[in-house]
Amino acid sequence: MTLNARISTVITSNLPSSLLGVCLLFTFMGNAAADTRYVSDDLGITLRTGQSTQYQVLRTVNSGTPLEVLETNEDSGYTQVRTSDGIEGWVLSRYLMDHPGAQEQLANATKKISRLQEANKNLQTQLNATSGDKNSLSKAKDDLTAENNKLQMELNHIRKTAASALAIESENKRLSNERSRLETELQAAQQESITLKDRRDREWFVRGAGVVILGILIGLILPKMRFRSRTRWNSFE
Repeated sequence: MTLNARISTVITSNLPSSLLGVCLLFTFMGNAAADTRYVSDDLGITLRTGQSTQYQVLRTVNSGTPLEVLETNEDSGYTQVRTSDGIEGWVLSRYLMDHPGAQEQLANATKKISRLQEANKNLQTQLNATSGDKNSLSKAKDDLTAENNKLQMELNHIRKTAASALAIESENKRLSNERSRLETELQAAQQESITLKDRRDREWFVRGAGVVILGILIGLILPKMRFRSRTRWNSFE
């Protein structure tokens, strides 16, 4: 299996499907500027002082090593480069690539997969925490709904009690007005009774006085009438 195939296998087996496309994009993007080349895979090339195998070898450059391009000679097939530690020399152009080697890509992809997996783990943790918060909020909502229903029932009871109290107050007011009216009528009746009693008393007094006067008159007149009757009888004899 080639290194590129190994990269695809590692990415497919380790990266969550939601992040696969992002990882693939990062994996196969070039990591160097346009003037940088990389030594081909599975190869160690020689860095020479000139543009042929006749020149002295300065060092061997391993696969995946980044080299800064200084000049390219298409006729000779060599490219002048500079290593990361500042050594300049010539290498065969056909052994240079525009992107890192498969091994380095695999290593970078593995690192990126690890970072993405860690990010995914953090997101999953946050999701779980959010789910927990959602459950807590749902429970709090249910508790508030139950409390609201309880308060609504108490409010309805208070309203009924208040309505009853108002009805009782209205009835008390009506009864109080009725009592006042009855007391007024009672006082009027009592006053009328007193007036009638005084009138009867006066009438009885007048009648009694009349009887007394009549009796006096009878007492005065009756003896005279008897005396006259005797006189008449005596004259007849």
